[in-house]
Amino acid sequence: MQLGDALRLAQSKGMDLIEIAPTATPPVCRIIEYGKFQYEESKKKKESNARQPTNQMKELQLSANIDPHDFGVKLSHAIKFLCDDMKVRIKLRFRGRQKAHKEFGFEVVNKFVQEAALYGRADSPPKMLGDRDLNVIISPLPRDKRGKPPRNAMADEQPSGDSGSAAENSPGS
Repeated sequence: MQLGDALRLAQSKGMDLIEIAPTATPPVCRIIEYGKFQYEESKKKKESNARQPTNQMKELQLSANIDPHDFGVKLSHAIKFLCDDMKVRIKLRFRGRQKAHKEFGFEVVNKFVQEAALYGRADSPPKMLGDRDLNVIISPLPRDKRGKPPRNAMADEQPSGDSGSAAENSPGS
């Protein structure tokens, strides 16, 4: 259709002639309301942005003399974040006399990185920021190379609680 004919047709319908594909030969145009077109384009753009993964990072703080149970809890949190495709920053802050024995902090952080190796790898070795902070960033491995995500801790406790109570109530015990 010629440009003049298309413009007259759009004006007769009370709509706008909008060029959709200017690089095509011949250029592609549509007869629609411009405000409605802008609204639909903004919705498409928002939807496509929502589907794109953002580079999220979580931070976990450790101490040089961390309890083994606390270490395990922090490790399980890190594994959960890595399984959700988030980066994890491990931060260890030395306080007081701990600054004199930084090797203990390096041991804790290196052990943490080794324990999380099935799910993510350290971008670089642990390094000091200033004289009191020890940092390392762990990036998640690709899904096909990652270890199987651990089951939820709440799910682990529930069946064992039910089976234990059933065993206690059985007459044969």
